[in-house]
Amino acid sequence: MGITHKSDRIDARPGSIASFDVADFPVPHGREENWRFTPLARLRGLHDGTAQPGGKVAVDIDAPDGVVVETVDRDDPRIGRTGAPVDRVAAAAWSSFAEATVITVPSESVLDRPVWVTRRGESADVASFAHVVIDIAPFATAVVVLDHAGSATLADNVEIVVGESANLTLVSLQDWSRDSVHVSQHRALVGRDARLKAVHVSLGGDLVRIAPSVAYAGPGGDAELWGLFFADEGQHLEHRLFVDHEAPHCRSRVTYKGALQGKNAHTVWIGDVLIRAKAVGTDTYELNRNLVLTDGARADSVPNLEIETGEVTGAGHASATGRFDDEQLFYLQARGIPADEARRLVVRGFFHEVLQQIGIDELEARLVAKVEQELEGHGV
Repeated sequence: MGITHKSDRIDARPGSIASFDVADFPVPHGREENWRFTPLARLRGLHDGTAQPGGKVAVDIDAPDGVVVETVDRDDPRIGRTGAPVDRVAAAAWSSFAEATVITVPSESVLDRPVWVTRRGESADVASFAHVVIDIAPFATAVVVLDHAGSATLADNVEIVVGESANLTLVSLQDWSRDSVHVSQHRALVGRDARLKAVHVSLGGDLVRIAPSVAYAGPGGDAELWGLFFADEGQHLEHRLFVDHEAPHCRSRVTYKGALQGKNAHTVWIGDVLIRAKAVGTDTYELNRNLVLTDGARADSVPNLEIETGEVTGAGHASATGRFDDEQLFYLQARGIPADEARRLVVRGFFHEVLQQIGIDELEARLVAKVEQELEGHGV
């Protein structure tokens, strides 16, 4: 099956809306299933049309030789290949961006270092809208980092096309200043025998809502979605995933881990996996774990698995939210480790599985330091 364009694709799960026209989506009021956990009043009008474009998010791209980086207008045929937006904010971002950034890794290329995309907001007072396309041609291998920082009110769409037998590791880091709002839809299309590993890390911002989705353009595709999030007092960090198994003999793994501390710290993880009738031989599993460090924090976790065929290799999900393991703390303290340091070791160990998936030493060290900073700032 080849990669098709726009309305030729199945863009959303049955019964949901997928459209490039923002008018097709009613203004959400918080009672809708896909908005019920999101504090709409903190979206600064991104959801109801009152946010007007005018903000600026500067983009700097450091790419190895051979990678093609272009700024194109919205009529470029490479835009829209992964499907239509599935919520009103994503549709508003689609309607409002003026130019898109397209990053192309040529066929059979094996990059010797990551493509590093730094996006830095200059003000959170005015909204920004953006569009990014990451195109990994057949048989290529690449690592791409999306590094977000600064102050912004940003709605954007990120399209990821992984061609036949290509291999992409994508790291998306939300390290915004505390006054930022970021709502983003990531749509990935994984080709025949291709592999995608996506790692989403959310640490900064006032409100961050990331919605990654994966669809398969042919059999043999493999997708791993990893996530790490750490919410502090008053922060809202939300991740809503959808894996659409519509091609046979594909694999997906989802592992997200979050920690929370402080009054009104709130995290949301929604994991939806759909195995369509023709997707025989599917192998899928999703997992979410949340560690609550203090009173006053809340974690919502909702795994969903819909299966339309009995001919699967494996399918399952798990979710758990809890506090520190007292036995682990007792074990460490019994060996002379002070209580505060023991707690830090537990958190580091909790996140280690996700951090080691990044594969970039400098970025892993930066994130470990960031987590340490969060813990120190709260006296944990």
